[in-house]
Amino acid sequence: MPSFTIQTQNIESTGPLVEIHLAIDATLESVLKAQGKTIPNPVPVLAMIDTGATATVIREDLAQILGIKPVGQALVTTPSSAYVPCYEYLIRVLFPNGITVETTAISASMQGQPIQCLIGRDVLKHGVFIYTGYTNTFSLCF
Repeated sequence: MPSFTIQTQNIESTGPLVEIHLAIDATLESVLKAQGKTIPNPVPVLAMIDTGATATVIREDLAQILGIKPVGQALVTTPSSAYVPCYEYLIRVLFPNGITVETTAISASMQGQPIQCLIGRDVLKHGVFIYTGYTNTFSLCF
């Protein structure tokens, strides 16, 4: 079972952060290859594993950087707002150790956040997430 483990100085204050890459989904990549077009390079981002997030969230500008178009719209509720319309995008999440998960991510401003992505339960449902606070580590296995 592919996995990775990350240790931080203080997981309580920083949260479970992981450097990942975001890429276009496999279907779009196949279409672009068939058309002889350039495949956008995966974009490196800092992500937080968030068991409180129903869906994966990406910062709004990442969709433009990847050159992808929305596939839908979701109404998002946060602790400070309700029913905010946000675009949805098909993406591929590239974790350490060659772990890849495709999902539909929601875009949001994520203004003032040190992260560019939240990994939600839509991705976590495919694996096992272990948060070990007393050792300042977390593991994600698929």
